[in-house]
Amino acid sequence: MTFRHLLLLLLCLAPRALAQGLPELGDSAQAGFSALEERRLGEEIMREVRTDRAYYDDAEATDYINSLGNRLASKGSASRQDFQFFVMQDRQINAFALPGGYVGVNSGLILAAQSESEVASVIAHEVAHVTQRHIARIIDQQKHSMVMSLAALAVAVLAARSNPEVSNAALVLGQAGGIQNMLNFTREHEREADRVGLQILESAGYDPRAMPVFFERLQRATRVYEGGAPSYLRTHPMTHDRIADIQNRLDRLPYKQVPDTTEFQLVRAKLRVELDAPADARTFFEQSLAERRFLSEAASRYGLVASLVRLKDYARATSEYESLRRSAPAHPMIATLGCRIRTAAGETESALECYREARRSHPQHRALTYDYADLLVQAGRPDAALEVIAERLKSFTEDHRLYLLQARAYALQGKRLAQHRATGEAYARMGNITGAVEQMRIAVRSGDGDFYQRSAAEARLRELRRLDEAQRKEKDRR
Repeated sequence: MTFRHLLLLLLCLAPRALAQGLPELGDSAQAGFSALEERRLGEEIMREVRTDRAYYDDAEATDYINSLGNRLASKGSASRQDFQFFVMQDRQINAFALPGGYVGVNSGLILAAQSESEVASVIAHEVAHVTQRHIARIIDQQKHSMVMSLAALAVAVLAARSNPEVSNAALVLGQAGGIQNMLNFTREHEREADRVGLQILESAGYDPRAMPVFFERLQRATRVYEGGAPSYLRTHPMTHDRIADIQNRLDRLPYKQVPDTTEFQLVRAKLRVELDAPADARTFFEQSLAERRFLSEAASRYGLVASLVRLKDYARATSEYESLRRSAPAHPMIATLGCRIRTAAGETESALECYREARRSHPQHRALTYDYADLLVQAGRPDAALEVIAERLKSFTEDHRLYLLQARAYALQGKRLAQHRATGEAYARMGNITGAVEQMRIAVRSGDGDFYQRSAAEARLRELRRLDEAQRKEKDRR
């Protein structure tokens, strides 16, 4: 998400917000900057986020962070707030909440945490920012400010969540005093997010003591980070008083030890393999195994195998995978990795059989479906790929990746109408309605397909055009 995109987005929002006038926001505030408007703003920002190269669209990491996040969010509020959690492939230790229930977590934060409860403590804090509607309160607080000030302030607050340097850029827009006041106002909400987040963490079954432990470790490590502090502490200023307040609340709670899940350990290993150079990752996991310095032996072996695959050392990867499989409990991420070794080594038939067997054991694991369908397309078997995709789409109609795979399979069959219609459906689910209209227009003009297929494509084109026009009018009103 670039500073330019976010600035333009919020400049569009500001005039409408000021023109309408925003009421005081309290616990029952539903007017003014409404929850619906907040969600729409979040969707617009997310369209930009998804185009960022750091956006980590990995099925296994995304499913894990959403499983963890939704477990917390279910304890967060009586309101029916929808949440969507995502991972940014970024070494900086940070997490951030966007309007409308979107919560991002940097891979650097997951790697810096020493337990799953520590990651959960940060996400619970961000969930609290959303359930308490802090962003809406911030905008309401500045309802009497100039349009430029409101936009700049909103940029500073939202952008600081994901990139402190962007917030610094906003400070030079000529509104430095007002922006600083706004940032100070957000700090007033940190205590509330601490309190509510702690309740969420404890209610969801995680170790609430992980929150001050993680914050204290970040504070002790500030001298090793460029700029004096990890990004999370720069965007969520932590004071000794706040940590002491958290500790005081914890004194009333009984101690409980919460073990990490296998998913947490495997996802951490996967993220390290993706972030580090392949040779560095291999060395890290080799040393951790040799010196018995790990939180999970299975995760370290998983990381070693994954790094060997990236290095194209398939023979050793296969050997190490057998050690992993014998020593670790059955898990879909481990099964998927085994199939990926065979795929990367060019053993197509063996890989296909591996995916078929793994999917029988783990039918709901998204990565297995994506990989299997993708390999079928690569192997020139579009009919089989389409069967796999169609079965999954019965239950997951909003999965844009399934439609993209479907489009590739139709392209192999030479079915241009079906190919572009599937691409259009993928774009629509990614929030790119204008692109979806263009793809559906190409589908209608493709010249193939039967009467019913053409009629369905034309009807969908009309529907998408209406939606695209409505969005354009909405933007013009802003």
